[in-house]
Amino acid sequence: MNIHEYQAKALLKGFGAPVAQGVPVLKIEEVEAAAKSLPGPLYVVKSQIHAGGRGKGKFKELGPDAKGGVRLAKSIDEAVAFAKEMLGNTLVTAQTGPAGKQVNRLYIEDGADIDRELYCSLLVDRSVGRVAFVVSTEGGMDIEAVAHDTPEKIHTIAIDPATGVTADDVANISKALELSGAAAEDAKSLFPILYKAFSEKDMALLEINPLIVMKNGHLRVLDAKVSFDGNALFRHDDVKALRDETEEDAKEIEASKWDLAYVALDGNIGCMVNGAGLAMATMDIIKLYGKEPANFCDVGGGAGKEKVAAAFKIITADPKVEGILVNIFGGIMKCDVIAEGVVAAVQEVGLKVPLVVRLEGTNVELGKKILNESGLAITAADDLDDAAKKIVAAIKG
Repeated sequence: MNIHEYQAKALLKGFGAPVAQGVPVLKIEEVEAAAKSLPGPLYVVKSQIHAGGRGKGKFKELGPDAKGGVRLAKSIDEAVAFAKEMLGNTLVTAQTGPAGKQVNRLYIEDGADIDRELYCSLLVDRSVGRVAFVVSTEGGMDIEAVAHDTPEKIHTIAIDPATGVTADDVANISKALELSGAAAEDAKSLFPILYKAFSEKDMALLEINPLIVMKNGHLRVLDAKVSFDGNALFRHDDVKALRDETEEDAKEIEASKWDLAYVALDGNIGCMVNGAGLAMATMDIIKLYGKEPANFCDVGGGAGKEKVAAAFKIITADPKVEGILVNIFGGIMKCDVIAEGVVAAVQEVGLKVPLVVRLEGTNVELGKKILNESGLAITAADDLDDAAKKIVAAIKG
């Protein structure tokens, strides 16, 4: 689960991290009062969407020469003018794709005197099985570009969970970031704070880009991107309350209600599979035959008829879907249950696109019998290769 920048900063501030004063706004009428509540004289107007690259993004409605989704205002009037151009319009960034995202929230923040911009993130380093700091002196840039062009400028410091962030860890991180003076002193408290927030709130990612050294020598969290482990949200009602469903795909929201592993993609063949590995193989073979999957959908090993029907409805609700491939290997999941779910869903929502079903495993003959006797236009497949060929041919035909 992702949250907005202003929510991430409020959370980190609660742990003691240094952040600027700021006010979230939902309406243009709130901008002037928000700016007046800040020290000034500089105000940063920030679009709040769940995507990076906002500063370099462009608004669809404003043309290619318009400024991006993060702007520095030198007066309250200018902050209001910027807000009017942002709120309600569609911001396109490298991470949103060409469709962009509508800006429904803004964050009006006090300006900062920046001396240096640094990069700092925390994530789970699976190579060592520990939470690690990933830091670089090249803040404010796309970290992927830094990793590609100058990988030697990225440093990874893994943290021992038995000790937490030690003085040696702080020293290593500070050395990698070339901190000295007041900034090095701030680091002694900031880096343990970030680790504590990451661990206690079950974060999957905490990214601060940039972490700045101000002209007075102190550190400040200038931007913050936080995502949480969805499997741990049952422990954090306060985090769940931060969820903004307008930033999420409606199909993925519906899938989460049924405990389905569903991710919307950009292709045109809907997939329903049991098991993540089989789902990946199914998507790969669709690409092999020249088409693109419209989703990743794993119904799991213990799904019932109702869950299967719900998954089918979610897939058919995607207007990009031109055909559907159901690929089930029955172990715990019985083929007849899948067949019953598919038939029930088709009878309820109708079948407007080609449907190919490949069943194998437990109760496979009973499953095929149910499909064959349903009277529906369902194409059976003998194996995965056959299934992929048939669904691609059906779409092309």
